[in-house]
Amino acid sequence: MEILGYLASVLIGISLGLIGSGGSILTVPVLVYLFSVDAVSATAYSLFIVGFTAAIGSVAYFRKGLVNVKTALVFGIPSIVAVFLTRAFIVPAIPKEVFSLGGFVVSKGLLLMVLFAVLMIAASYSMIKKDKKNGKEEQGPQVFNYPMILLEGALVGLVTGLVGAGGGFLIIPALVLLSKLPMKEAVGTSLVIIASKSLIGFFGESSETVINWNLLAVVSAFATAGIFIGMLLSKRIDGAKLKPAFGWFVLVMGIYIIAKETLFK
Repeated sequence: MEILGYLASVLIGISLGLIGSGGSILTVPVLVYLFSVDAVSATAYSLFIVGFTAAIGSVAYFRKGLVNVKTALVFGIPSIVAVFLTRAFIVPAIPKEVFSLGGFVVSKGLLLMVLFAVLMIAASYSMIKKDKKNGKEEQGPQVFNYPMILLEGALVGLVTGLVGAGGGFLIIPALVLLSKLPMKEAVGTSLVIIASKSLIGFFGESSETVINWNLLAVVSAFATAGIFIGMLLSKRIDGAKLKPAFGWFVLVMGIYIIAKETLFK
């Protein structure tokens, strides 16, 4: 199972490098089902793995001038604050047994896994649906819709803090629609936002979480190798064509997690 876990870790990086999102949505299931990490700890581990991998990947975009620093700050600051507060206060405040329905007990771990699965299903929809713009990007001066950007940033931070996913599938459309960024620049800026909020969120983690640094280092190394492979593949393969297929895979995984955690526990 560990060998499968390492291979899946490479896929996390490949997805981030090839299509700019989606990779982080695999991290928690990989940690829980292939490395036997409990759900609460997995959401924390995911923040480090996703943050570290995105930071490495963003360097190439910086070199190409495809990172909009102003946008990263405007969107990133509320997101960073939200994810830090969520990991430091909201997640520790969730009781180990949230509620019970008859003989069915909804634990903290179960709640987080189901929330994560719902997020996977939402992410899969954004990957599967066809782009109606036919690849044409709007040109013109950058205009900031500050209230919506701040709200979206805080929402993405909350989601990241709860389930440990980077939220690229939420960030990229927001940057394109609310900040009028070209797609490639949105991907590069998204990686910077994901890296900063995920790593800061991880270091705001409650002291109750025991960190297996050896596992984090190895999985992060494989994911980092994957992001370089993904960026190389992106020069030969159109990531947009692979995105729907990956979206169907994420959809199946999300349904599987809900079924496994609720029906076959």
